[in-house]
Amino acid sequence: MDTELYTRRVVLPTERIVTGRLVRLMEGYAREVRVGQPVLVTVLTAAGLAGLLMRALRALLSSGGGGARRSFKELKKGPEFLVTPVRVRDATDRLLEMELHGHLPQSALHPGDHVQLTLRPQRDADLPPRIERIVNLTTGQLLTPRTATVWSHLGPPLLLQAALGALLVLGIAACSVLT
Repeated sequence: MDTELYTRRVVLPTERIVTGRLVRLMEGYAREVRVGQPVLVTVLTAAGLAGLLMRALRALLSSGGGGARRSFKELKKGPEFLVTPVRVRDATDRLLEMELHGHLPQSALHPGDHVQLTLRPQRDADLPPRIERIVNLTTGQLLTPRTATVWSHLGPPLLLQAALGALLVLGIAACSVLT
């Protein structure tokens, strides 16, 4: 008696666009976005120059204030985003695995939905491709998962302060060249 169980192998798709039936949304986990040290040092240096100017102005006007600052270590750690492995069965009956980065509404996808996925390969060739866009053909919804970026992690106040610091440095450089 042959007792071997036949299990279908999960395959990583090589196509850019995959159409099929959603089999399963697996349990998600957190992955961290890396923040490059040169980018972080440049932004913090420019923001520091603007911060010195603002502190000098505050001292002249003797007004308090100032928000809480995040440490270099916290900023370097980077934001985390949700990674959800997704399994889809295509028209040729292959079981394909890919990754969904970010969040979607809970009611957006259900097992059995007919979906068209636009994929992008990841930097690490061992990882399954990443889903860029989902067209749920069952419901007619167009879904685009969004993840945290380095710029959203640093935040608008720090980036505005860095832009002000960069303008300050450019202004000083322009004045020194002209005189």
